[in-house]
Amino acid sequence: MAEPKLLSTEEIAKHNTAKDLWIVVDGQVWDMTEFAPEHPGGIGIILQYAGHDASQSYNELHAPSLLPKTLTTSKLIGTLDTSTISDSWAKPPPQKNPKVQLKNEKPPLDTLISTHDFEAVAEKTLAPKTWAFYSSAATDLVTHKANQSFFDRIWFRPRILRDVRTRDTRARIMGRDIEMPVFVSPAALARLVHPEGEKAIARACHAKGIMQCVSTNASFTIDEIASALPPSSQSSPPLFFQLYVNKNRAQSERLLRTVWDLGIRTIFLTVDSPIAGKREADERVRMEEDQAAPMGQGRPVNDKKGGGLGRITGSFIDAGLCWEDLGWLRRHWKGKVVIKGIMCAEDARRAVEWKVDGIVL
Repeated sequence: MAEPKLLSTEEIAKHNTAKDLWIVVDGQVWDMTEFAPEHPGGIGIILQYAGHDASQSYNELHAPSLLPKTLTTSKLIGTLDTSTISDSWAKPPPQKNPKVQLKNEKPPLDTLISTHDFEAVAEKTLAPKTWAFYSSAATDLVTHKANQSFFDRIWFRPRILRDVRTRDTRARIMGRDIEMPVFVSPAALARLVHPEGEKAIARACHAKGIMQCVSTNASFTIDEIASALPPSSQSSPPLFFQLYVNKNRAQSERLLRTVWDLGIRTIFLTVDSPIAGKREADERVRMEEDQAAPMGQGRPVNDKKGGGLGRITGSFIDAGLCWEDLGWLRRHWKGKVVIKGIMCAEDARRAVEWKVDGIVL
């Protein structure tokens, strides 16, 4: 049997692309070009070591015998000439996803891999008032904590031994086709987080094929948000609209006409906040009084109760709204109606009796 070919680090380093990919493992030089795209952990980690020594990373996860068993002998190119190893070649490659450092500046977006990561970064980088507004809930947070606890009790019930080589996350919600069964819930004043606010969210949702539900208390008018979308989608924008009914019903009627004229066909009627809750964290931090929601009419001011954005911007909401007002809504809105804020089974049944199109718990 011929002796394995001795290869210098200079020669190995030339093979450092996805189309020509060599790595060194325990002194052996392997051609991974064909195997890398099929690697269960993805091609990325192999590319990270292309043209270099991957022994340490490989041995942390794999048995020494795995490569010889997985690849044919033709993929064993030769052995490493250790006399050619230099400090620069032996230096480990930079980590593609460094540990997130939570300081006062936002880390690279691709280092955040879960919603918990986003929340942790937001707490450190948002203005104190913005964080207080978005993270707060009423009084002692009893319901807020209970909701989190109860949501954790909802488990998937997986079935096994099914052919899942082809997967499809597409779904349909309120007559709209979406790429996955989620939508962006309405949240007020998104410009507190980014200058483009809801307009940026709209563009992102369009790009990913999901729906955005725009709040009455958005930082921009619904016209401005819809116009931020590509022209091809503006006749039927990927938008729902969340409605707080104004004490001045004429204001809400005008808003509904505007929403309809933009091609939006589903509204989410919020019913669980006729009176604003006492969101203590929000009240404690004084607000900048130039923050306003152009469609909501509420104007932020600091008063003797504090500086609660949630309380002040919701001051226009009609506390007298009742089931019978669905008749008024139907007269002014011919599209679908979802009731947002159902909190008991009795009201869920009543919503069915009133023939609404959906509910949000």
